[in-house]
Amino acid sequence: MKLIGKATNYKRAEDREKDLKLALYRIQRGRAHTGETKVTIAAVAREAGVSTALIHNHYPNIAEAIREAQGRSSRAMRDVKQQDLIAEREKSAAYRQEIEELRTKVASLASINEVLMDQNRVLRAKMNDRKVVDLALKKPHG
Repeated sequence: MKLIGKATNYKRAEDREKDLKLALYRIQRGRAHTGETKVTIAAVAREAGVSTALIHNHYPNIAEAIREAQGRSSRAMRDVKQQDLIAEREKSAAYRQEIEELRTKVASLASINEVLMDQNRVLRAKMNDRKVVDLALKKPHG
């Protein structure tokens, strides 16, 4: 039976996966037939004679193996991001606590400042009023 419109290079999934693994192996060992030297999904696809979409869509394990070879596997990247997130949340909590403490200090200082400004107004008024005599400055008659 002749198939019309079907690709002539159809291979079973197991055979295609083996080809992809071999392509990855050849690139890693510097023996790629296509001259590829850098391990990428595109390079493995070219070496195996397939599209990158085929790797992404049908061979996620191969894609993951390529990412691992690049040092950026999904799991490793997820774990690093998770640890970064935890660290950032801890920093954020510490910053929130510090902000709250600083707000409390600012409120306290504002209150003290109001009292001092009021005392300053009273003292200035006394200094400018000739009728007010500071008893502490007056010498006792003796």
